[in-house]
Amino acid sequence: MTIPSDFPTFTVPGQEAQMRGLREMYWLHNERNGPQATLWDQWMVSPSLWPALDSTGFSQNRRESWNRALSNRLIDRDGYVSVHQHASITHPQGWPFPFWGQGQGGAGWHFSFKDTVGAPWRTGALAKQDDWRISGADDIGIDEVGWNITLTNPNATLTAPSRKINTLNSPFLQLRWKASGLGNAQPYIEWTTEESPRFSPDRRFYFDPIETENIVYAPIPMYKHPKWDGEISRMRIGFRNANPDAKVNIQAFFTHYDTRHDINGQCFIRGCTKYFEWTRDINFLRSNINRMRAAMRFTMKEFDTLDRKYIYNTWVGHDGRSGIKYDEEGKKHLLFGHGAGDNYWDLIPFGAKDFYATLLYYEALNCLARIERSIKENPAWNIPISESAFDPDMLVKHAAEVKAVANKLFWNPNTGRFIPSVDMDGKIHDYGLTFINTESIYYGLASTQNARSIYEWLDGKRIVDGDTSTGADIYHWRFAPRATTKRNITHYQWCWSAPETIPWGGQVQDGGAVLGFSYHDIMARIAVLGPDNAAARLAEIMKWFEEVQAAGGYRSYYDGSREGSMQGGGTAGGLGLDREFVESVLVPQVMIDGFLGFTPLSDGFSLDPKLPTRWPELTIDRIRLHDSVLTIRASKNVIEISNDTRSDTPSIIRLPKSDWEGVYPEDKSMVQQLPGGSFKVEWSRHNSVRFDCK
Repeated sequence: MTIPSDFPTFTVPGQEAQMRGLREMYWLHNERNGPQATLWDQWMVSPSLWPALDSTGFSQNRRESWNRALSNRLIDRDGYVSVHQHASITHPQGWPFPFWGQGQGGAGWHFSFKDTVGAPWRTGALAKQDDWRISGADDIGIDEVGWNITLTNPNATLTAPSRKINTLNSPFLQLRWKASGLGNAQPYIEWTTEESPRFSPDRRFYFDPIETENIVYAPIPMYKHPKWDGEISRMRIGFRNANPDAKVNIQAFFTHYDTRHDINGQCFIRGCTKYFEWTRDINFLRSNINRMRAAMRFTMKEFDTLDRKYIYNTWVGHDGRSGIKYDEEGKKHLLFGHGAGDNYWDLIPFGAKDFYATLLYYEALNCLARIERSIKENPAWNIPISESAFDPDMLVKHAAEVKAVANKLFWNPNTGRFIPSVDMDGKIHDYGLTFINTESIYYGLASTQNARSIYEWLDGKRIVDGDTSTGADIYHWRFAPRATTKRNITHYQWCWSAPETIPWGGQVQDGGAVLGFSYHDIMARIAVLGPDNAAARLAEIMKWFEEVQAAGGYRSYYDGSREGSMQGGGTAGGLGLDREFVESVLVPQVMIDGFLGFTPLSDGFSLDPKLPTRWPELTIDRIRLHDSVLTIRASKNVIEISNDTRSDTPSIIRLPKSDWEGVYPEDKSMVQQLPGGSFKVEWSRHNSVRFDCK
């Protein structure tokens, strides 16, 4: 493996092989270490931005790509942040499955598949316009783009063929179309039912007109209309055009599920915060602060967080109920429309009272509080402070309320761990989700008592009755804990309809494991059990990684000669290591985030080293922060920092509470100590600083 010489190195005397392996792991996953879909914004910004890899243009390119990606995250008029995952024929700002053909009670007409995602992410057959009724318009025929229609009279309509449409499975309609000459038309959808067989303005829902030469994917939130309920028998599109001669092309018209995620705003806010704290890109913040605020207000209003102190998701299908049910005779039934996914773990229902979204909400509150406080303290930045701004003290206070409620509402005293959700029926479903428990500690939400209980479970000191995996078997896959510790064949969204056919550990979300989330495990271990315990877990991972590399990589190692099936590239499996599992790059970050205790801040950084007993010191170089490139060496009582660049902006450095003294080695002058114990380091005149704990 050829690694550029200016790629960061981790140096610990006596641990050379392990540190070399961590650097190799970091480089191995570096190629895809950049913007992905929105849910990865919470994780991928930091490992992308801190390596000062100038020889390949990596650093500047990654800053630019993250600036561009975050600045162009689609945010709708309500403040919902788009998923930005790959294409499908479901909600264009949602997750790519399930689409209407994967359930019952939906319907769709696709007149062209031009620029439409291929199978299996859509249906296979094209529709014809023969059974549609046209009024006030001429049928010009179907071309490669779609069905062409000229509106010849005002108030033209297109009536779809009769279909039985179940609204639980059809909260949205989507019109993929383009138009010219509509002017200020007010297009709408009308529908009939068996009880009300005539079209009526009482059952009408308006949507936006367009004027474009390109196909627009327009999701229409029918669920917002109180009479979009039960079973629909027929629909029609009304253009409510004032003038004739408008031209319309309809590529597709179909129902779809609500595949939005309730974590996007939180992930976006954290991603923007991390980007700014690593770069101090004031222009970025000026352009995006109101977008961050809009995302937070949407989350607060849409999920009733200010009153409830947790995320309460009432979107259609996001009810936390399973889409699979067994009757008294053991026969399986699919409950179409139930158990829709809300996050990375896309097969497991997390609504209605959603702990994972609440956990990320807690973190987003603290992130935005830091940003709002920095804006208030730095008027020279010229960042907008308007009615949309948040009071940072209010955000911090609210975060504390969320923490208090979450540690009670989502805590299962019988198993001593957090649960993913409480469903609309008030039921909990506890399958031992390790990731939500380790992340709850990492983000600081778990109480001290609950954090200790979690690790008594994970380390086998406490056996949970009914779990499939207990004790040492929780770390059966060596590189990470199992994602879940209890076999689950009943609690999924309906489109994952045969979980019983896959053996325990053969599916990532049922006893499998994901490498990247060992990051949260190790970081949580540092906080709860100390650095020696965390270093031991890291050593086990690196021993496994050494074997993997010797075998030729992940896919050579898991080639069928040993237990374990890999997921990736469209193939289901139990182990998430490469391909779409880009978060594998997180594991080496425990060196800078955990053991070095480095935290970027808008005015500098904090350091709180947590060195294991067998590590006399830790040095990390090539750390790009703001416009500096740092090398930091930390030992028990000494911290040395050098800066390869001259900067006219000083850094405020915060150290652990103790009696520290700072000196510039070049001229032996003292570093200015600020009230509260932090230090102001002037990089314009010095390129190194040393702190001694007296």
